[in-house]
Amino acid sequence: MKKELHTKVIFCVLICLAVGAIGSIATSSSVEGWYVTLNKPSFNPPNWIFGPVWTILFILMGIATGIVWFKKPKSMFAGFALKIFAAQLVLNVLWSFSFFYFQSPLLGLINIIILLFLIVMTIKWYSRVDKLASYLLYPYIAWVSFATVLNFNIWVLN
Repeated sequence: MKKELHTKVIFCVLICLAVGAIGSIATSSSVEGWYVTLNKPSFNPPNWIFGPVWTILFILMGIATGIVWFKKPKSMFAGFALKIFAAQLVLNVLWSFSFFYFQSPLLGLINIIILLFLIVMTIKWYSRVDKLASYLLYPYIAWVSFATVLNFNIWVLN
C-alpha cells in the first residue's frame, strides 16, 4: 500500500517538475532581455528567487496530487479534483508563454486570474479527498496570489 502511494507521489512530482521545466523554457527566452527592460514595482523579488520557489511549489503540488490519485478508488471526488488540477497545471505553464514568450503582461494577467480561480477550486476539491493534500497547495496559492499582484503592477507600470 505504501509502495503504491510512494510510486504515485514520485510520478506526480516528476510530472509537475517537467511542466515547470517547460514553463522555464518560455521564461528563459525573455528573462534576460525583454523582462529586464520593464518597469517593475519596488516589491519585485530578485530573479534568482523564482527558480527555487517554483521548484518547491511543483514538488508540493506533485505530493498533493499523488495523495489524491492514491485515494481515488475510495473517493468519489478524486477524479474531478485531478481534472481541475490538470487544467490549472496547463494554465500554469501557459502563463509563462503568455507573459514571457509572447511578452504580454496583459495576456499573462488574464491567464493568472483564471489560474487563481482554478487553484482555489483544486484546493476545494482536494480537501474533500484529503486535507493534507489541500494544505500542501496553500504555499502555491499564496505565491500565485503574490505573482498576480506583481503581474498587475508590471502591466500598469508598462
